[in-house]
Amino acid sequence: MKNTRLHLLILIALLPLLHGCTKYSENPHRPVLPYPITIYPNQMQYQNLHTIGGWEYITSEMESTSRGIIVFHRPDADNLDDTFAAYDRMPPNEPDACTDSHGNTTRMVVEFPFVVDRCNNAYYNILNGQIIIREPDMVPNFPTDGTPVYNLIQYHTSFDGNKLTIYN
Repeated sequence: MKNTRLHLLILIALLPLLHGCTKYSENPHRPVLPYPITIYPNQMQYQNLHTIGGWEYITSEMESTSRGIIVFHRPDADNLDDTFAAYDRMPPNEPDACTDSHGNTTRMVVEFPFVVDRCNNAYYNILNGQIIIREPDMVPNFPTDGTPVYNLIQYHTSFDGNKLTIYN
């Protein structure tokens, strides 16, 4: 009986460590920004970013597989500093599923508080980029063969109160 309790205690103690070893797969479709993008959110051209909850589409002339970036001015519960999230507009799952005859591909769109992949009927939370099922009958059109389902492709951001830098 003592041996069983000891084994049970050891198992319970090791359980969190086993959970921490879970490896999540990296999205193979993730575009690489060849260099950081810098914007100044306090300028008038980015007036939607002046308030928490505001967002803007950002495009760049750089050579990249990125389809543009969604910049979101998000609330930060931990401190009073402004924080920004930057997501790629390329759908993270099945990115080329809706390519037209001219080679144009779909881009994610903001329907606040969601970021939507209209091709695959997928909705993502703009606060954290996680995929969500909005309604039971609106399940995304993803493969059911065990292929991983990815959240939004998010870039790192750094904001010094004036300059916002977006980078890999």
